[in-house]
Amino acid sequence: MLSIISSSVILTLIVTISYKFLTNDGDFTLLAKGKVKRESFQDKVVWITGASRGIGEVLAKQLAALGAKIIISSRNKPELERVKKQISGKHVEILPLDLSSSEDAIRDVVEKAVSLFDGAGIDYMIHNAAFERPKSTVLDVPESSLKATLDVNVMGPISLTRLLLPHMLKRGGGHFVVMSSAAGKTPAPGQAVYSASKFALNGYFHSLRSELYQKGIKVTVVCPGPIETSNAPDTSTSSQRGLKEKRVSAERCAELTLVAASHGLKEAWISYQPVLAVMYLVQYVPSVGFWLMDKVGARRVEAAAQKGNTYSINLLFN
Repeated sequence: MLSIISSSVILTLIVTISYKFLTNDGDFTLLAKGKVKRESFQDKVVWITGASRGIGEVLAKQLAALGAKIIISSRNKPELERVKKQISGKHVEILPLDLSSSEDAIRDVVEKAVSLFDGAGIDYMIHNAAFERPKSTVLDVPESSLKATLDVNVMGPISLTRLLLPHMLKRGGGHFVVMSSAAGKTPAPGQAVYSASKFALNGYFHSLRSELYQKGIKVTVVCPGPIETSNAPDTSTSSQRGLKEKRVSAERCAELTLVAASHGLKEAWISYQPVLAVMYLVQYVPSVGFWLMDKVGARRVEAAAQKGNTYSINLLFN
């Protein structure tokens, strides 16, 4: 009788875990943390790049609702003003910033940022700005796109971080929240340069955290899969795949990002299946994960060219 009960408990546990794995929109550690800790952001100064649209815009609105003081940056000042108007009455400052500009230009913006809110400094730096071109083969990426991607996705955040770090260290600490990508954890056929830029971000910021953690510097690297934003591709008319890509909403992605940061997670994954499963495989069973990506790689590039579903499980079989 005892063995039957034990078997039933084990079976129930397996079914429950399997169901959660198949339906989750984030990794188990992230979802186990529950809700955002409001006290982590209330009255704190949070600087967000890429805040004129998409996840950055949503992050600004959610953080303002949590009582944070917000600095929003991007290259598009009119769009930043639009975002500020939508959260009027809150503590919001605009700082236009082009991450591909010179180090001196970025330094000037940093000096302005740390002087805002009566010189309060920066508690959180959210690196959200990114440059992403449509998917293409590794041979079809022009030199201009290669340089633009690396300038904005890698050199820009690193330069901004190097210039901001002394101010954080002087005041005793700070927290970098890095919007990376699932493409920074797994191969991303059709996005080789973008993937390379995100792998570079992961390596830099995980190393930075280990080097400066004892001095009060925290880092949370967030790796989202496909996210539903205003610039996400529409695949609903794909004749070859037939199904729309299942994407996590920008609102949910922002919420989970703030959960991860407020609980001090070092890394968080945000995605539906099958991307989440691929991330687990590459992380914990890399031989299987890499075999899987090699199997679907060429088909994924083909699907992208036909504006199909590049995240479909059908890529394994068709």
